[in-house]
Amino acid sequence: MSNALTAENANNDNSHSKNNAPYQPQLIEAAQQSKWDSDKRFEVSNEPSDKPSRYMLSMFPYPSGKLHMGHVRNYTISDVLSRYYRLKGYEVMQPMGWDGFGLPAENAAIAHQTPPAEWTFSNIDNMRAQLKLLGLSIDWSREFATCSPEYYQWEQWLFLQLYKKGLVYKKLSTVNWDPIDNTVLANEQVIDGKGWRSGAPVEKRDIPMYYFNITDYADELLDDLDQLEGHWPSEVLTMQRNWIGRSAGMEVHFPYELAGENNTLDVFTTRPDTLMGVTYVAVAAEHPLAQYAADQDEVIADFCALCKKGSVAEADLAKAEKIGMDTGLTVTHPLTGEQVPVWVANYVLMSYGSGAVMAVPAHDERDYEFANKYSLPIKQVIDIPAGYFDEAKADASANNTECNLAYTERNTLVNSGEFDGLDFEQAFEAMLAKLEPKTLAKKKIQYRLRDWGVSRQRYWGCPIPMINCEHCGTVPVEEKDLPVVLPTDVVPDGRGNPLKNMPEFINTTCPKCGNAAERETDTFDTFVESSWYYARFASPNDAKDMVNKSAANKWLPVDQYIGGVEHAVMHLLYARFFHKLMRDENLVSGNEPFANLMTQGMVLAGTFYRVNADGSTTYYFTEDVDIEFNDRGQPLKAILKSDGQPVTIGKIEKMSKSKNNGVDPQITIDKYGADTVRLYTLFTAPADQTLEWSDDALKGPYNFVKKVWRIATDHMQALDAANISADTLNTEALNTDDLSKPAKNLRRKTHETIAKIDSDLGDRLALNTPVSSLMELANELGSFKVTDEKELQVQHEALTDLLTMLSVYAPHVGEHLLEQLGLDTTTLDYPDVDESALVQDTITMVVQVNGKMRGKMDVAPDSDPEQLKAQARTLEGVAKFLTGDIKKEIVVPNKLVNIVVVG
Repeated sequence: MSNALTAENANNDNSHSKNNAPYQPQLIEAAQQSKWDSDKRFEVSNEPSDKPSRYMLSMFPYPSGKLHMGHVRNYTISDVLSRYYRLKGYEVMQPMGWDGFGLPAENAAIAHQTPPAEWTFSNIDNMRAQLKLLGLSIDWSREFATCSPEYYQWEQWLFLQLYKKGLVYKKLSTVNWDPIDNTVLANEQVIDGKGWRSGAPVEKRDIPMYYFNITDYADELLDDLDQLEGHWPSEVLTMQRNWIGRSAGMEVHFPYELAGENNTLDVFTTRPDTLMGVTYVAVAAEHPLAQYAADQDEVIADFCALCKKGSVAEADLAKAEKIGMDTGLTVTHPLTGEQVPVWVANYVLMSYGSGAVMAVPAHDERDYEFANKYSLPIKQVIDIPAGYFDEAKADASANNTECNLAYTERNTLVNSGEFDGLDFEQAFEAMLAKLEPKTLAKKKIQYRLRDWGVSRQRYWGCPIPMINCEHCGTVPVEEKDLPVVLPTDVVPDGRGNPLKNMPEFINTTCPKCGNAAERETDTFDTFVESSWYYARFASPNDAKDMVNKSAANKWLPVDQYIGGVEHAVMHLLYARFFHKLMRDENLVSGNEPFANLMTQGMVLAGTFYRVNADGSTTYYFTEDVDIEFNDRGQPLKAILKSDGQPVTIGKIEKMSKSKNNGVDPQITIDKYGADTVRLYTLFTAPADQTLEWSDDALKGPYNFVKKVWRIATDHMQALDAANISADTLNTEALNTDDLSKPAKNLRRKTHETIAKIDSDLGDRLALNTPVSSLMELANELGSFKVTDEKELQVQHEALTDLLTMLSVYAPHVGEHLLEQLGLDTTTLDYPDVDESALVQDTITMVVQVNGKMRGKMDVAPDSDPEQLKAQARTLEGVAKFLTGDIKKEIVVPNKLVNIVVVG
């Protein structure tokens, strides 16, 4: 390098620009994406590699037709981590697929009179194109949709294996039934006790359904959560533990005689210490005792029919009015021998437990409410501390409401005969000792978790591979006949399952006897598809196995799983269950599917609305409103553009179609580019916290990208002016001898940034702070003035390191500029930290007189305090203020010297 440089020609000479075009994200991004596609840059092999593997996965989307900003944030998080680990030398798999089955497609098909398959695959095409605009480093060769037979045939196969093992069974289940549409309704389709489409009062109906015996794995599902401590959010682990809900208790048997036969009413209780306080038992309308009473009494029969109406959802039952009727039957109290009345009640479901509960009104709030309503006895058997209900009674009196006086805490027993004075544990053991020899009680572990009912009486789902034969009963489809293919040229009308009216689907022959038989028309719960898709990505095109074991061993478990906290219970629990099922089929190894979990926060946005004369509310899109902001960026007032009249500024809420506060990613990308959108979604808030969207705030990341573009452009112009090849700088080692102080400072900032971002992404999973670090480094680069060739080398090192790290977040502009600088972006590595660059040979210390800054001095780190005091007193800006006596001199090591003067 022979040409001498000046600050002027290094930073301002445009005469030999390699790259003086303005930043045009649309052109750059399209070009980079085309290059990645043609190079198949992000495809990975299942063959063994000398690189360590990393499997990064975001929860795959339901193909609704359009991306929303929640998708953008989710997939950008995964992509940033994927790109980071590639730079760190990992072989990274980041796949994408589509959760294709589901009720929304069926509803859309009804509304638009189009087959769900057509609607779904059209939406997949749209969303794939949108995802590609984001520049995601996805291995598209592994793409699949769960509604394709090539995928769902394998869950049919697994179902048959589980059926052979007894892990699948069929039983009657209580469901929400719409009597007009003749269809089963999901809980969310029941609105105020009525069908969402027909408006008809919903009935409870018992129908045969298939169940996965997930409770056989309950202990393992619960205990294995301990392995995930520190790797999954603690709140998710807590929710899983609560959902599984292991509780130790006692199963108590209340004997009775009916029609000359002896039997027992079996109830499970976690509070056997209250057994002496039982004053009635309650059974479901479908319970044999209730059915017997209904056969004898028309009034009870009518009441049982009434109980069968309404939702079966736990939340709805909890809110519903508790009603009941005395059956006139009794059971025998196992301890006292007294006769206990049997009531039929609407809050007891046959599908939950044994369909019966023992009622202790004095110590259970629901039982107390019910007993008060029907004037049933209330017997206290647990000691209640004096004054315990004083506050509750006062509140009830002040609000003119009923006071629930059920004492639900544990304490010593009273009014319990021989058990008086015992605490909970003592009473448990004493009652068990008395009842167990008589086979009237036993210890029992019970779970809140119930077996997973997977039958859905809907069309758009995976067919259940079973055949119903009038001679042989239920018979599994033979494996050689899989898949049972769902017809796709069907337009449902919302009135029952159309498969029932398709003889070409339903009519078949029994594999056992060869006689005419019918296919099962129920389809799988769509949670089934999303419970194993992560494993299929390891070998998506394998036609021989559900999961290829060697591929699974290479990639599983998923190293980082990312998705919304709303999936913390059902999806994650079922995926964990399926992993254990597949493990037991020798398809995968290990006990857990997801080694690490991140739950990203929701994207929020402001709302604008008017309340109409009829009480309804009309919400307006942000782009249809002119908003006036205060100095802090808070909206003061909003005017609807179309009529010039004010609208109400509502709350910041989750983006939704109903509130018209969603932001179309396409519009934002068209305006600012995908790199800016990616930076914004991760810079503005920690990834696991909510992000409050602001169109105005996009300007910050956009200006940052433009600043980096200018810095790179100026640097390339400086290279041209000096007749220096970027290739030379890329290959030559930087000589760090005799660097100027500004050059040393820039190198130190560069390598501090490399170390910090490496720690943030690799150790802390902090995705917002690296963007701040990149901005700070860009500021240092922007203010750095090149005066010689060595400083140009330092600038080149800082710039290429900045662009390499930036390419993780803004891959299009980052890689484009690196290529302009002659670097091969297919072989990039994350920059190494030069520890020597972090060492400071001089630091700048502030000198104060009486607390006011009067000068600065460059000194060696950790200098002798006495030398620092002496040097400080000689500074010209300091000496003139030392006009009195020096009372004391304070040295804060490596920061400041403060001289206190009096007089």
